[in-house]
Amino acid sequence: MYTVKEIFYTLQGEGAHTGRPAVFLRFAGCNLWTGRERDRSRAICRFCDTDFVGTSLDGGRFATPAALAAQVDARWTTGSRESARGPAGARFVVCTGGEPLLQLDESLIDALHGLGFVVAVETNGTVAPPRGIDWTCVSPKADAPLVLRRGDELKLVFRQERGEPERFAALEFAHFFLQPMDGPDVTNHTRDAVEYCLTHPQWRLSLQTHKLLQIR
Repeated sequence: MYTVKEIFYTLQGEGAHTGRPAVFLRFAGCNLWTGRERDRSRAICRFCDTDFVGTSLDGGRFATPAALAAQVDARWTTGSRESARGPAGARFVVCTGGEPLLQLDESLIDALHGLGFVVAVETNGTVAPPRGIDWTCVSPKADAPLVLRRGDELKLVFRQERGEPERFAALEFAHFFLQPMDGPDVTNHTRDAVEYCLTHPQWRLSLQTHKLLQIR
């Protein structure tokens, strides 16, 4: 059984695939915060800006990988008006959360591949991934154990207490991004991230363009 908060078609707003059309498959649940405001002050991750609690009209509970993959396929086909699979690699699904690796498994990845999707995951890196993921983006949290120490993209929310970029710079990732922490200090965080990237060219700036564009 998979518990899904929402499934929707949009543009990827962050990181290396910014601007790419994608279906977002947002799983419910996380291992670093309950998602409830009353628990935020005691959470390992206290700056999350996403609602991943329970299900919504755009989500639900799915008994089989095929049933969930079919819903992802339906969102892509409806959103893009693409009835055929199109060019290789065109179909793109981003598995996110919450923490998607609490639920994403090989059977679901295989079902999504069978429908022509490139499968990406956005994870906090505390759970070992299943086989078959095509693109791995890790967003480490300073006070959480980091199990997943290699992948395609490391996207560090900046600034975190005890989450200095130097802690992660030697890990085996193809791309390194700093993403300014949202909230009342986002302007200062953005300025600091720009300055850090300029003086440490290993890192690139990632902005939450979906928020800037006011799209989902």
